[in-house]
Amino acid sequence: MEAFKMTPPEWTESAGHAVQFCCPKCGASSLEAQEVWINRRSPVYTENHRRKWQEFYLCQCDYPWWAWSSDRPPSKYASSAIDPFSEDDEDIDTF
Repeated sequence: MEAFKMTPPEWTESAGHAVQFCCPKCGASSLEAQEVWINRRSPVYTENHRRKWQEFYLCQCDYPWWAWSSDRPPSKYASSAIDPFSEDDEDIDTF
C-alpha cells in the first residue's frame, strides 16, 4: 500500500463518500481495507482553521470509498489529550 503516493491510484476515481467512517457497502472498518490513499495535496480548511484530508479506502469487498480525516473515530491507542489535527504538528507539511 502506498498511502502517501502523490498521484492517486486508479481505483479512487469511482470512490463513494462514506457518511460513517466505514465501508458504505459492507460496513467494514478502514482497518480492514486492502488499499489506502490519503489526498494530502489538497487539504481543506475548516471553520476552525484546521486541516482535513480525503482518505480513500479500497474495501475488502472491492468497494472504493472515502471519508474526511476529521471524521475518523478516535483511536484507542492515542491519548485523548492529543489532537491529531492540531496546527502544532510540525511534520504534517513535509513531503
